[in-house]
Amino acid sequence: MIDALFNQPTYVAAKKMLDATVLRQEAIASNLSNLETPNYKRLDVAPSFEAQLSRAVQSGDTAQIAGLKPSLAVDLSAVSGRGDGNTVTLESEMLKLNQNTFEDALETQLIGGSLAKMRLAITGK
Repeated sequence: MIDALFNQPTYVAAKKMLDATVLRQEAIASNLSNLETPNYKRLDVAPSFEAQLSRAVQSGDTAQIAGLKPSLAVDLSAVSGRGDGNTVTLESEMLKLNQNTFEDALETQLIGGSLAKMRLAITGK
């Protein structure tokens, strides 16, 4: 019975989105640490993950959602405006860091809300 509570498509999707947010945080940290590395290419979560997650959520199949695994890829939309070929800009990374922090807080609230509902159902308080 408890498995059914943790096997809701929205709960599983929120956990997967949180996985992607954690991975994006690692990519941003790597990008910032390589800000001055010649020919370094900016990393981000592979864009295919978002599309796959969207399709899986639309299908409502929790096994399909749970089977997804976000991965990092070179950000092909990032172009180098510098002579050394590095595609990381400090301003862009700081903006993405703030956005990622906001997304992390939202996803954590979604998961926390599900757990709060379960606690309410169990305790009645």
